[in-house]
Amino acid sequence: MWPLYAAGFTTAFGAHGIAANLGGDTEDAVTSLLVLGGLLALYDGAEVLLKPVFGTLADRIGARPVLLGGLIAFAVASALYAVADSTRWLWAARLGQRASASAFSPAASALVARLNPAAEQGRAFGSYGFHKSVGYTLGPLLGGVLVWAGGLRLLFVVLAGLGALVAVWALVAVPVVPPLPRSRQTVVDLVRRLADPVFLVPTAALAGATAALSVGVGFLPVSGTAAGLGPVATGAAVPVLAACAAVVQPRAGRALDEGRIGPRGGLGIGLALAGAGLACATLPGLTGVLLAAALIGVGTGLITPLGFAALASSTPRERLGQTMGAAELGRELGDAGGPLLVAGVAAAATLSYGYGVLAVVLVCGAVGWRVGDEAVAGCGETASGRPEVVRLGGRGVRGGARGGCARSS
Repeated sequence: MWPLYAAGFTTAFGAHGIAANLGGDTEDAVTSLLVLGGLLALYDGAEVLLKPVFGTLADRIGARPVLLGGLIAFAVASALYAVADSTRWLWAARLGQRASASAFSPAASALVARLNPAAEQGRAFGSYGFHKSVGYTLGPLLGGVLVWAGGLRLLFVVLAGLGALVAVWALVAVPVVPPLPRSRQTVVDLVRRLADPVFLVPTAALAGATAALSVGVGFLPVSGTAAGLGPVATGAAVPVLAACAAVVQPRAGRALDEGRIGPRGGLGIGLALAGAGLACATLPGLTGVLLAAALIGVGTGLITPLGFAALASSTPRERLGQTMGAAELGRELGDAGGPLLVAGVAAAATLSYGYGVLAVVLVCGAVGWRVGDEAVAGCGETASGRPEVVRLGGRGVRGGARGGCARSS
């Protein structure tokens, strides 16, 4: 499992380490906000388009080859700019990094699900999410140190070495997990499966959590600055948020495995906490900023392992890559949609209203989870061979862990 955790750290560290430091070295690359915005959009845009594609490929040829190929491609793309050291090649390097991360990210998630029994899915995804959160936390800090020491070029050199190291580690340590036989799936079958509450409920929760996380990272420092706080106080918001998310994820996963929390209840609580955090962001001063960061971090840390564990347990195992890729697409839409919603409302009114609107959306989602008690979390087979329905309101999702719905294609 450790190489898979390292892969999660790599994609998170690469995303935030570069994004936070693209403007920090004028000699290396970025000289205009237009170019900066284009580079950030390029990174996320490639992920939205490619994650479902690579997830499906992982089901077809096996997740391990996609994982290894993605890590190797990440190393090569990073080395491209490290060698060329020009703005023109920076665009190509960033696109290559995102395309390769779009390959090994859903493949790693699928392998986490395949290599762990149903009773340990929560722990596995909690640990995977923890290491990604560490990457998100350390990315801006260590990336800034590297850019200060040797420019943007040094950061890309380190990323190239990290990608190559994790690829070798995965080659040696990750076992071969052959693809499972799959029945024919039409476009209608795919649409029907992705429109089912089994998929939509956890994915919507993951999108909401990512929206809150992205807004917290992007706008809480702005609120602190507007309130007259110093750079140390405003800079503390992002580490507090990331640290809370990192600490909560393994504990939430263990609670799921031990039956102390159910997926639907946990997802609803997580959305409510994230919404409360956004509401706290409207409070003046340092207290509002730090309280908002802590609650958003706890809420997103609760949602992430529960959402992925629910998806893994309710998905036919031969379709895990496809499901994880589609779920990652949902997260990316939340990553982009949350800041756009808050910024749009803030432009028309104030930033506090933007926080409030997104908070209402998340809280309404939490209430909807309680109302939607009939949402199905998966299905397996009873001893008689008939489908067994497992609901999100239960103590855990177990029915689909032996291969998902018997009737799924």
